[in-house]
Amino acid sequence: MGTVSPNRVGFVLGTLLGGWHLLWAFLVAVAWAQPVMDFVFWIHFLSPAWTVGQFHAGIATLLVLVTGTLGYALGYLLGVLWNWIHGEKAEDWVHQAR
Repeated sequence: MGTVSPNRVGFVLGTLLGGWHLLWAFLVAVAWAQPVMDFVFWIHFLSPAWTVGQFHAGIATLLVLVTGTLGYALGYLLGVLWNWIHGEKAEDWVHQAR
């Protein structure tokens, strides 16, 4: 495997996490979040301990921005680690182990 672009990995993971939370914010806004959460807990044989609060656009925006930013940072870090691990040749790992 070759190296990856940490920026692209960060963008993909940030978009995925931010998009997932955007979907959650939409579910809260249209009052579908509680039934979805109840269903997910039910199929895992659990009783929900939480209830979904009222929708606030500012909080929803903050949720999407924070999770998207954290997703980008995590993806960037994973891309850097991937390149660091895969950037060295296998024989270099063997020599380091001795």
